[in-house]
Amino acid sequence: MTTDTFVLYIAGAMGTIASSLAAIKWLRVAQREHYILTYTTKFALRWWSYKTARINTIAFAVGYFSAALQAREVVPLKVRVVLVGAVAVVAIVFPLGLSIRGRTSKLALTARMKRLMLTLTCVYAVGLVASFELSFVYLYLCLAPLLMPFLVEASLWLTRPIESRALSKFVTKAENKLKRNHPKVIAITGSFGKTTTKNYIATLTRSSMTVLASPASFNNRAGLARTINEHLDASTELLVAEMGTFGHGEIASLCSWIPPDVAVLCALGPVHLERFGSEDQILKAKLEITQQAHTVVVNVDYPKLALAANSLELGGKKVMRVSDRDFSAYVSVKNNDEGQLVVYVEQRRIGAVDEGDISAGNLACAVAAALAVGVTENALCESLSEIKAPPNRLNAVVAGDVGVEILDDTYNSNPAGARRALAALQRRVESGKRGVVVTPGMVELGHKQFIENLRFAKAIADVASILIIVGRTNQEALRQGAREGAAGSGANLTQIVEVRTREAAVSWVRRYLSDRDVVLYENDLPDHFP
Repeated sequence: MTTDTFVLYIAGAMGTIASSLAAIKWLRVAQREHYILTYTTKFALRWWSYKTARINTIAFAVGYFSAALQAREVVPLKVRVVLVGAVAVVAIVFPLGLSIRGRTSKLALTARMKRLMLTLTCVYAVGLVASFELSFVYLYLCLAPLLMPFLVEASLWLTRPIESRALSKFVTKAENKLKRNHPKVIAITGSFGKTTTKNYIATLTRSSMTVLASPASFNNRAGLARTINEHLDASTELLVAEMGTFGHGEIASLCSWIPPDVAVLCALGPVHLERFGSEDQILKAKLEITQQAHTVVVNVDYPKLALAANSLELGGKKVMRVSDRDFSAYVSVKNNDEGQLVVYVEQRRIGAVDEGDISAGNLACAVAAALAVGVTENALCESLSEIKAPPNRLNAVVAGDVGVEILDDTYNSNPAGARRALAALQRRVESGKRGVVVTPGMVELGHKQFIENLRFAKAIADVASILIIVGRTNQEALRQGAREGAAGSGANLTQIVEVRTREAAVSWVRRYLSDRDVVLYENDLPDHFP
């Protein structure tokens, strides 16, 4: 074996190992972002961004410069190997914070991921062979680890037709099963509150009929098909289906094979603004759920939904308006002076439930939907006491080891939900406890993300004594908002703590807090976010 060949083997091994380890990182990101095209590269740009961490940007620049030197023919062979090694280190170690293994969102080796991995391996191999034949193999060995997100995107594009055909079989099976059993269907969508509303509906209808509610957040094509195929049977009288969307046409496609009898529009806000661009486009996508429904439940506390309710009614739909503010709505849920949420139907009191941390707007939607499928008012009244918040959605527990009261609102976060969570914290602060907020802030709010997180932090300053900022994604906005809020009159905030991970925040809470404190954990970003 010649020296040149030996050096090439060494460089090839280093470059391929670096590419393989980098691939695991970015495949994990692709999986967490539902295999949507362009999102792996979007996250890569965030991770390498100067705003996220200067060291990551510097490391990428070093790697890219090393790759650029490979294009110069005068570079000695041994230097080329050193440059490949330098890039390998950058690709494996950086971006700092995005680990190979993952802490909160590990790579799941599903059948789909295995197919994607095989495709990515083929894409990499084709590139390697082509670079060897065209005499730029050292350059390829440097560039491939750095540009792995683009190779992942190419693999996603290549596998998309295969995945679509594979999923179509399961969807067809689910559609046929649904037609055979023919249950009533309540479909729910909204910018937030979908899962909470779904669980409330299941609770209110379960004593009157056999109910199947899609588990957890199974709200897309694959999740709903799996729900029907695995759990729907001849005894099912009502299917409660949560429907989410990442783009126009997705909900319409779901409704084409899960046609709802009742559609529920529970909320509208800037969640997923990054994907849609404007709230009008979000509304347009959400309204697809109404196309085949006979009855539409609309939370008119959101102005755009109130206008949509008028248009739907003019179009011939039966519209049931609900509210936690407007007593004239068909269903309204109002709190009283006794710590209860009182349910009214056409201004008639039908029952009440202890307020706790229950969402009044979501409860109003659930009551109307239950009435729409034939549940009696008496049955509703008896079921109200069973209403509970779903897991990780403003659940109150006490940490046994230190006695700290925990408000767990970690599932996700949005401006309206964050305000409700702060109100729950405020009630406990008023009872004499010290308030603490642990949060990475809110994401996917597009151009509103900075200002909404700044406003959130300013509001925190009025309620909490301590703010613990997790991660870098919204660090600047939260820090600025908290400082502005702390400078205002009547502010409670006295301390801002910044940590890299939620685990570090939990450790801080365990170390410094006691049974005199109440902690709100608001949102919990998976670790593929910076």
